[in-house]
Amino acid sequence: MLNFAEIVQTIKTIVESRIALIRSDIEDQLSGVLSRLVLLVLIGSFFLFGGLFFSLSAAFYISQVTQNPSLGFLVVGFVYFVVVVVLYLTKDANGLQQRINVSLKRFIFKSTSEKNPHE
Repeated sequence: MLNFAEIVQTIKTIVESRIALIRSDIEDQLSGVLSRLVLLVLIGSFFLFGGLFFSLSAAFYISQVTQNPSLGFLVVGFVYFVVVVVLYLTKDANGLQQRINVSLKRFIFKSTSEKNPHE
């Protein structure tokens, strides 16, 4: 006949092992999500600075070509205004929202089964 204390100890060990395994899995998934978020912030920052320098360069170039210092900045500002108006008019487009939503979810919450084969 089995000892009741041994059965309790075995069940306790199994439960503790399962909890440790779940904790490890959660830590792995959380660190993956956080690393992708940090990467997304870095990409966004470099994109922002690149866009800023490109805009300034374009504005100075247009100013130099037209011999009017303010015209280049007005043209670049107008281009940004047009982009903002287009984005505002398409903000309620379900197709665009769904594509952005799917892309962000795929990038940030990529599951371990979808990992790149090169990793």
